[in-house]
Amino acid sequence: MSVSGDVWLVTVLGIVGLLLFDYFFHVRRTHIPSLGEAARWTAVYIGIAVAFGIGVLVLGGSTAGAEYFAGYVTEKALSVDNLFVFLLLLASFRVPRADQQKVLLFGITFSLIVRTGFIFLGAALINSFAWVFYLFGLILLVTAGNLLRGQQDEDRAPDNIMIRLARRVLRTSETYDGDKLVTVVDGRRMLTPMLLVMVAIGGTDILFALDSIPAIFGLTQNTYLVFTATAFSLLGLRQLYFLIDGLLDRLVYLSYGLAAILALIGIKLILHALHENNVPFINNGEHVDAAEISTGLSLSLIIGILLVTVLFSLVSARGRAQTYRRAARRHAGEYLDIETDPAYCDEIYHRLVAEEAHIDALPAKHRARARADAELTDLLRRAHERHAERAAAGSCFVPAATTAGHRPR
Repeated sequence: MSVSGDVWLVTVLGIVGLLLFDYFFHVRRTHIPSLGEAARWTAVYIGIAVAFGIGVLVLGGSTAGAEYFAGYVTEKALSVDNLFVFLLLLASFRVPRADQQKVLLFGITFSLIVRTGFIFLGAALINSFAWVFYLFGLILLVTAGNLLRGQQDEDRAPDNIMIRLARRVLRTSETYDGDKLVTVVDGRRMLTPMLLVMVAIGGTDILFALDSIPAIFGLTQNTYLVFTATAFSLLGLRQLYFLIDGLLDRLVYLSYGLAAILALIGIKLILHALHENNVPFINNGEHVDAAEISTGLSLSLIIGILLVTVLFSLVSARGRAQTYRRAARRHAGEYLDIETDPAYCDEIYHRLVAEEAHIDALPAKHRARARADAELTDLLRRAHERHAERAAAGSCFVPAATTAGHRPR
């Protein structure tokens, strides 16, 4: 599918326009998006992406359309998994709920810029060196293995060299000043922790791009389709975060599904590399008659894997147990260390009580495992003690009917 410079220009301007609209009409005013607001705008952005894909299908043909939708679905699934890492980062840095929107939009904008650079670099490498398909395939297979091994540590906040360097170099104030990047403390101008959070998000985005871009090049080598599928998968991600915030905890097996998808695309890339082979030490530099996985089959398998993963996450007893423990830990941490807004404080406490009730209703084996989690038990105890103090002081007030709370047994 050939794309003219004018089409590229209109597309880029449209994407930039959507980002500016998001900033000036949604993020500029600090607030916590309601579920209805998040649902409406998530639907709008997904609708735009689907409408664009239909346009590609009509104007570019069935192959281009299938490649776009395969790339979009894969990148969207990877983005949802990235949201869970963002959630851990925001909790680790204790970002107030109302200020999380601006951090997320910065992360999305930075990610789009970084991935655009990687896309053009990847396209240049592919056009110059056929062996890059082998490299991309191996990257995806290694990433799939890392996703499987990383299941044991998924409750820990991410840590990488960018985060460690930023913590060491950037001298910040102890507290946030709304969503400002600079504040005044004792007459001195200082950076706020908000800048540190943005650096952490940006550094993490770079790592995400290292598996995201090879994945989509495994589904299409058309640079325009790679760029648009990636861009539309990122647009609306902020709204999606607030829409599926609670559901993120439920998708406990999503990483297994993503590992399978990345492994599938990695194998597809290696098979394609064998077909296009010119590496001297592989079959004397001649192509290998290897079967290739079609785009249609890839799209079907990707959607099927995601559906199975999501359904299994929702119905599995182990998944539900892990979900409730993770959610209770996160809500207790938010209640203790982050929120000062009375309305949201009240909401967080009620969520915490609900998660504890869910834990108590689990089968005996999973309930015993939750009780044996000393860190979680301590968090719940301190959250209830803090709740009693706040209720007595009238701060983050909770109605008297729930003052006793749900004490962990």
